[in-house]
Amino acid sequence: MRHSLTLILLLMLTACNIFSPKDQKPASATADSAEGIYAQATEQMNSANYAGAIKLFETLQSRYPYGRYAQQAQMETAYAYYKQSEPESALSAVERFIKQYPNSTHVDYAYYLKGLINFDEDLGLFGEGFHPDVSERNPKGPREAFDAFKDLVTRFPNSKYAADSKLRMQYLINALARHETQVASYYLRRGAYVAAVNRANGVLIDFPQAPVTREALQIIVQAYDALGLKDLRDDSQRVLDKNFAKDGVKPVVNPHSWWKFWQS
Repeated sequence: MRHSLTLILLLMLTACNIFSPKDQKPASATADSAEGIYAQATEQMNSANYAGAIKLFETLQSRYPYGRYAQQAQMETAYAYYKQSEPESALSAVERFIKQYPNSTHVDYAYYLKGLINFDEDLGLFGEGFHPDVSERNPKGPREAFDAFKDLVTRFPNSKYAADSKLRMQYLINALARHETQVASYYLRRGAYVAAVNRANGVLIDFPQAPVTREALQIIVQAYDALGLKDLRDDSQRVLDKNFAKDGVKPVVNPHSWWKFWQS
């Protein structure tokens, strides 16, 4: 799936260019016109001066609240906040755009950006070492990212952002499953065996295709054994052996199995 990572990078690099060159400032535009302010803000964006761009975009929206430049400025403001690592402000801006311009030809990108903001804030996918582990993080952000990407692919299946959104959804499914498995493992270590079984069963029900289902089954076997529920333990062990054991060798728990799956 390495080619998929290339797709993600390309989309990330081009995501801000959702408006065509015709939206740039015409030669006759004055500096304080909507066109002129938008052009100045665009120059600031191109120079990575996101704070300056935000100020200009907000000035444009205040002075000229109607028309295509106000709509464009709203989306660009969200993107600028995102690039400036201000996720709360970015989410607020993108949600206003979705609410105010539900019929915009760029609303699919708004859902995509909403997903990216939550995705990058909590996963740090392109962070140092490229080894994210959301299993140790609060799953709220990843779940909201998943919902945004799901909205995009459901409402706009032909969007140019749909393919990348599907890849990210699969990644999030695996990561969320890993999170639930780690919680189940924590309960097992603490002797909360019923809670461990319930959490591990949730992984099997909600994320049946995730690589960590093997670990979830192992937790269930161990928890039932500790509870003295031999029949349930043996039933779970048979399911585990049938699905994962090879040549009589029991599978070994791999805490990063989902990461190897993503790289394959």
